[in-house]
Amino acid sequence: MLLWVGLGNPEPGMARNRHNIGFMTLDVIANRHGFSPWRQRFKGLVAEGSIGGQKILALKPLTYMNASGDSVQAAAAFFKLPVESITAFHDELDLVPGKMRVKRGGGAAGHNGLRSMDRQLGSPDYWRVRLGIGHPGSKDRVLGYVLGDFGKDDRDWLVALLDAVADAAPLLAGGKPEDFMTRVALLTQET
Repeated sequence: MLLWVGLGNPEPGMARNRHNIGFMTLDVIANRHGFSPWRQRFKGLVAEGSIGGQKILALKPLTYMNASGDSVQAAAAFFKLPVESITAFHDELDLVPGKMRVKRGGGAAGHNGLRSMDRQLGSPDYWRVRLGIGHPGSKDRVLGYVLGDFGKDDRDWLVALLDAVADAAPLLAGGKPEDFMTRVALLTQET
C-alpha cells in the first residue's frame, strides 16, 4: 500500500488557496481513478483506490498545514508503512507555475507541512511531488501569496497540471518517478 498525502488547510474558505494545491491534486486523482468516497479517519479525510494495480490510500489532513504530520503519522503507523511508501503532494514556491518535480527526501525549505511531516515521521525520506505555484518576488509577500486564491489567469495551467498528474499517476504508483515527471511535462507542454 502507498500513502499519498495532499497538503492543504481544511477551512472551506481556503479551498482555492495556492497552499491547497495538494488537496486539489488528490481530489482530481481520486475522482479520475474511481476512489471510494472521502471519509474521516486519521485526523483527516481518506479515500481508497487502486492505480496501476497498486493500492493507494489518499489522505487530506484536517489538522491545518502546520500539524499535517500528526495525521500522516497516524495513518502510516496504523498500516505499518515505511516512510518510503509515503508521497506528499505540495505547493512549491521555487518552481514556476505549472511545473512539477518529484524527489525523495530533502529539506522542508520553509514549508510548514513538510516540516511537520519530517518531525512526526522522524525522517524526511518520503517522496515529494512539488507542484509549482511561483514566487511573489519578495520574502515578506510569501504568506499572503500562498494563502491567496489562484486567480482567473491561473486557471488554464492549473487545470492542465492537475489533469496531467492524474493521467500520469499510474507511473508514480508503479515506482517510476522519472517517467511520471516526463509524462506530466509532455502533457502540460501545450498550455
